[in-house]
Amino acid sequence: VQLQASGGGLVQAGGSLRLSCAASGSISSINGMEWYRQAPGKQRELVATITRDQSTRYADSVKGRFTISRDNAKSTAYLQMNSLKPDDTGVYYCAADYIIFQDGTPVAGRTWGQGTQVTVSS
Repeated sequence: VQLQASGGGLVQAGGSLRLSCAASGSISSINGMEWYRQAPGKQRELVATITRDQSTRYADSVKGRFTISRDNAKSTAYLQMNSLKPDDTGVYYCAADYIIFQDGTPVAGRTWGQGTQVTVSS
């Protein structure tokens, strides 16, 4: 199971970006999907989560500005980022919890995307 993150770039403060995270592989089911970010010199932090039934949670720092969504048919999650600030700069990673079947037995796992750079200029 692999995740491919895309959509990062350079944007001015106040601008918007939309990140995508597409899963591929022999996936039986993808459960929770999450977006994290890591700013230079800082620890990776959780930005937003979404369950399979579309329940969402956000870090306080992005509430009201970011929206996480997913398309289960496409095994893809999105992060719409509006009103971007310089503090939003960092590498954004997606993660997913999944279930695959091995010899008829369900096996749970977690995988990460490669990260996409978001840079917000002031």
